[in-house]
Amino acid sequence: MFDLTGRVALVTGTSRGLGQGSARALARCGADLVLTSRKQQDLLPFQEEIRAMGRKAVALELDVRDEASIARMAEQALAAFGAIDILVNNAGCNVRKPALEISWQDWNQVLDTNLRGSFFVAKAIAPQMIARGYGRIVNIGSVTSVAGYAGLAPYTASRGGIRQLTMSLADEWGRHGITVNCLAPGWFKTEQNKILYEDPEWVEYLVDRIPLKRPGAPGDLDGAIVFLASEESCYITGQTLLVDGGISTGAMRAMPAKRAKS
Repeated sequence: MFDLTGRVALVTGTSRGLGQGSARALARCGADLVLTSRKQQDLLPFQEEIRAMGRKAVALELDVRDEASIARMAEQALAAFGAIDILVNNAGCNVRKPALEISWQDWNQVLDTNLRGSFFVAKAIAPQMIARGYGRIVNIGSVTSVAGYAGLAPYTASRGGIRQLTMSLADEWGRHGITVNCLAPGWFKTEQNKILYEDPEWVEYLVDRIPLKRPGAPGDLDGAIVFLASEESCYITGQTLLVDGGISTGAMRAMPAKRAKS
């Protein structure tokens, strides 16, 4: 079960963080990899790591905000492997500001990367999936796909859009044997948000609201990404799978002991 041997997976945004984690998990289960980043040289050490696992790996430059870059990457990926079986739309960015401080440029940067980029990468890769009658597309969303947080207006808009986009593409491409799902992580420490984890009070506040009482750790997404990329998820499409320790339940901070007894 969950064997991806012979499959080729394309993962966007694999120069660091959760993108690398997803690619590594897919490789461990047998998939060969197309790795992408805005700077190809940033991928070379990771490419060697994947190859050391006995998998084929190609590192390609990709700027998901540039339509020509997407087309070029798709052409190179198909030239390298002949077909792409699995697409993981992971590339993303964030701008943390109060809503009244968000600029036109801030909004465009986040939406163009997270939402528009995911759609046009899927659009570039889907035709050969349709022609073969098979494909697995996993769009990376967030707990903000289903919940709003102050200071994250463009990001939450983009991740909510990813959830809706997932359902639309699932409906349109399901007849071609393609499943499209959204994997929505909760609070994981990444390069984008690591500054938050430097504040002990904030970490305490966060952990108190997570039923499993910890932020996400490396490896917590591995099972979910492999499942959605594998045959075992063949009758699941258009869904959002939250891997968030339960924070999306709406859990509140624990009540102080004295108040709880009164």
